[in-house]
Amino acid sequence: MGVQIEYVLLVLSILFFISILAGKASSKYGVPALLLFLGVGMLGGSDGLGIQFDNIQFAETIGSIALSIILFSGGMDTTISEVRPVMARGIVLATFGVLLTALITGVVIWWILGMTIPSAGIGFLTSLLLASTMASTDSASVFSILRSQDLKLKNNLRPLLELESGSNDPVAYILVVTLLGIIKQELEPSFWQLSGTLLLQIGIGALSGYLIGKLAVKVINKIRIGNDSLYPILVFTFCIFIFSFTYFAKGNGFLAVYIGGLVVGNSKFVHKRSSLNFFDGLAWMFQLVMFLTLGLLVNPHDLLDIVVPGLIISFLMIFFSRPLAVFLSLLPFPKMHFKDKIFISWVGLRGAVPIIFAIFALVEDIPHARLIFNIVFFCTLVSLIVQGTTLPVVAKWLGLAQKYRPLKKLRDFDVDFSNDIKSVMTEIDVTDKMLANGSKLMDMTFPDKTLVVMVKRDQRYFVPTGKTVLNENDKILIITDNHEALIETYKSLGIEDI
Repeated sequence: MGVQIEYVLLVLSILFFISILAGKASSKYGVPALLLFLGVGMLGGSDGLGIQFDNIQFAETIGSIALSIILFSGGMDTTISEVRPVMARGIVLATFGVLLTALITGVVIWWILGMTIPSAGIGFLTSLLLASTMASTDSASVFSILRSQDLKLKNNLRPLLELESGSNDPVAYILVVTLLGIIKQELEPSFWQLSGTLLLQIGIGALSGYLIGKLAVKVINKIRIGNDSLYPILVFTFCIFIFSFTYFAKGNGFLAVYIGGLVVGNSKFVHKRSSLNFFDGLAWMFQLVMFLTLGLLVNPHDLLDIVVPGLIISFLMIFFSRPLAVFLSLLPFPKMHFKDKIFISWVGLRGAVPIIFAIFALVEDIPHARLIFNIVFFCTLVSLIVQGTTLPVVAKWLGLAQKYRPLKKLRDFDVDFSNDIKSVMTEIDVTDKMLANGSKLMDMTFPDKTLVVMVKRDQRYFVPTGKTVLNENDKILIITDNHEALIETYKSLGIEDI
């Protein structure tokens, strides 16, 4: 007898709600939300609440769909003008850096597993496969942690890290798929075949992402849809079309959707703001679904057997493999600061991508597939705990975190600006101190670049004039030219916190 759909929906709604609460706790205590999503999934699994989930193909499908949406959303949120100065470094890290990380880590894993689990009989090719699954920096983790932590970095480090993580999956993907084929068919590895496949997939992926992204913008601007709510759905349609079309064109869909997102997000099109907000929420939902699914798939008691090799591999990757690969890859850029390279090395975050690549091994049912999956899952947990929770601390320790006062989020005024409008908007609670020179709006001290555009009093909203009398506890919506003008406004009003 099948499980009732109502039961499935009830369990999912509870897990979603717990995950959302976990996400709220993550922003308060600095713990990556993705780590907590994984934890909720593990809590609900067979070793926790007893939810039995072992559908590997379903997990692989969910992971691929989720990653395509996360990458497209990440591309839409990335400004090309910020990426352009770091393009060369990002491409080198996303290609040569991944290859070096896989090779160095493969040797490390072969050595470590030979000492700690000699009975498993892990060969070098299998060790290289395990290393390749973890060779790329996870885009979901990087986008999520850098943006949720309100971390403002110097020297264009944030766009560099986001470019690397958004574009380095193809190299790791091709390594994993090629090695799976070699191991399964017991073939001799071919360097030229691997290089040709890599170049072909990257070339087709980049071209299709760019061309379809351009086509998407033209179609969105020319088509006339009566219902404005359908425009974000149209953008979503192009996202999944880019991914699927590139797959059948023998290119890399993950690279294609990231570049497609870059093209779309940096173009002007109708209802852009609503589309960006739609994809932001969609990306978070699919991150939640993906990490919950992956958490349910693992049996925590299986991880106990690989704690020792897992910890050794994790820390060698964090402190040896990733830093060595980064420093070697960035040798052509001698002007790059040493501290920048250290921080880039530290942001070698593992996440959903390595786990999904490890699922490929389970689907293909190669020898040691479950061992590979368990080690990858364990290393991902260690990476999110050690690296994910300490990014702001390490950035400040290295002197790379800019002094930044994030804007107070609007709660009483449901309005927003297009990205093309560079003005800054926030709300202020009127206090008795602000009214010391008089209760009229004209009596308050505002810089020339600041306008009060709306007032909320109790549940009533109105547009003020200079003669409007303000009361204590009124809320005012102000607009300024930029962040510096906003800080000047706060100082003139005697307010300390933004």
